[in-house]
Amino acid sequence: MRASVTANRDYGISKIDDRLYGAFIEHLGRAVYTGIYEPDHKTADANGMRKDVIDLVRELKVPIVRYPGGNFVSAYNWEDGVGPRKDRPTRLDLAWHTSESNAVGVHEFARWCEAADTEMMLAINLGSRGLDQARNFVEYVNGPTGSAWGDLRKKNGRAEPFAVKHWCLGNEMDGPWQVGHKTAHEYGRLANEVAKTLRAFDKSLELVVCGSSNSDMKTYPEWERMVLEHTYDAVDHISLHMYFANRGKNTAEYLALNAKLDAYIGAIASTIEFVRAQKRSRKRVTISFDEWNVWYHSNVQDREILGGAKGWPHAPRLLEDIYNFEDALQVGCILNTFIRRSDVVKIACIAQLVNVIAPIMTEPGGAAWRQAIFYPYYFASAYGRGEALQLSVRSPGYDSEVADNVPYLDIAGVHDEAGKTVTFFAVNRHGGETLDLDVDLQGFAAARVMDHQVMTSADLEAVNTLKKPLTVAPKAGSGAEVKDERLTARLPRHSYQMIRLALA
Repeated sequence: MRASVTANRDYGISKIDDRLYGAFIEHLGRAVYTGIYEPDHKTADANGMRKDVIDLVRELKVPIVRYPGGNFVSAYNWEDGVGPRKDRPTRLDLAWHTSESNAVGVHEFARWCEAADTEMMLAINLGSRGLDQARNFVEYVNGPTGSAWGDLRKKNGRAEPFAVKHWCLGNEMDGPWQVGHKTAHEYGRLANEVAKTLRAFDKSLELVVCGSSNSDMKTYPEWERMVLEHTYDAVDHISLHMYFANRGKNTAEYLALNAKLDAYIGAIASTIEFVRAQKRSRKRVTISFDEWNVWYHSNVQDREILGGAKGWPHAPRLLEDIYNFEDALQVGCILNTFIRRSDVVKIACIAQLVNVIAPIMTEPGGAAWRQAIFYPYYFASAYGRGEALQLSVRSPGYDSEVADNVPYLDIAGVHDEAGKTVTFFAVNRHGGETLDLDVDLQGFAAARVMDHQVMTSADLEAVNTLKKPLTVAPKAGSGAEVKDERLTARLPRHSYQMIRLALA
């Protein structure tokens, strides 16, 4: 089969915001404890953080990390995580039916972010708490000394403000499962008052209001309309979440799911524009897609803990999906969608970063390793910086439950003018045939292939493990070439490729 693409240097979508390649860490399972934090580990730094994990996070070039939740944040008292560790209380976490030691709080996480060369994005509890606690949290983190909260932060070891710019106003407040669940009107009213109050403290903060937990919610997309009507002038972004599963064991249907993601983004982009027009506003609210990933492998094994059968364990193995090669293809398609929608999606956070539905896994006291999904995330983050190209794609396709004529070729292109490169990320969804790719490079004179990486496997269920950490990994590709301003390459069945071109 043949697929043709036209890439024109002058036809761009948007400059890609670096925050598109963000991540998420929640106090859930082993994401924090034996994930990023393990003071007895042989690689632990002075902060008790695993250096082997820090090295992998730095490899991914993660620009921003959302913390501390997630569902966890909706009953979290931030004060429990500051001050001397010996004085911090152990709390029962109602979201995940576990216990929380509070050994890691905002100070420890801030030091971890500095070591990992990333930025904090903090979530505020608007479930069990409200405006005053939100204001106090922000003042504690960002306020000057000489005030009560700034002086308490100094007493706890940090005189200088943390200068956290990004704040999430709650988490999934549309969800009946959420502690403090609210209607759109209740939440929108509260979120607007919190946003106004935080802006009185610092007008430069970037505030994220809760959108729908997923596009199957009965309140979607009316939730977004109502919340934005309350908050449009006071916030900067609206959050969306989506997880992907192949419960039916149908690869074609599974790999079509990013069409549902694209429709979700499109609907909310239109809702934003509707409210913007309604308010006669020049301001443009954008999307923070701050939870996304594959999540379904671990559902059965987690039932005992989530159902309370094991009491209130501390940092149990929860949501530890072991990702296969098929999932790597899915993650490649998701990231391509975010690149193509980079005009409206400015922040995105893979959920999560370590151990819990994550690209990085650790063994307590042992090694850390890369899951199969690590690699498409790495390639997009490392080489997907620049301007997203508006590609014209002609590819055979197939009809699925979520969309008609889903193209077998899923592709995104990024032009880095400063670095003089153009990079293509391509997935062949077809399970039986090779795609012959032909890209017309208009305006990219004297291009040459400088890097070509391929991920293929005869076994869609192949996984990386502690003992075999490199079963699924990219390899140097062959056969991709540029001649007469045309890039040609062969995309094997069920494959992911990153093709990077150097420009004159």
